[in-house]
Amino acid sequence: ILTASDPEIIDAMRLIWARMNIVMEPSSAVPLATLLKNKDTFKGKRVGVIVTGGNVDLNKLPWTL
Repeated sequence: ILTASDPEIIDAMRLIWARMNIVMEPSSAVPLATLLKNKDTFKGKRVGVIVTGGNVDLNKLPWTL
């Protein structure tokens, strides 16, 4: 089991927003945050992350508070 902290999840959300202009729910950002935190575990492997949800209040994005 791999985990991610709240700041790591927010960083993953921000990365998707910055690179793809997609608003990602925090729960959907957990797998990406975990991948980013544990890069060596997944090095050389093909990995897919499903980006879902836009159930986020745009006025309350975590990095704009």
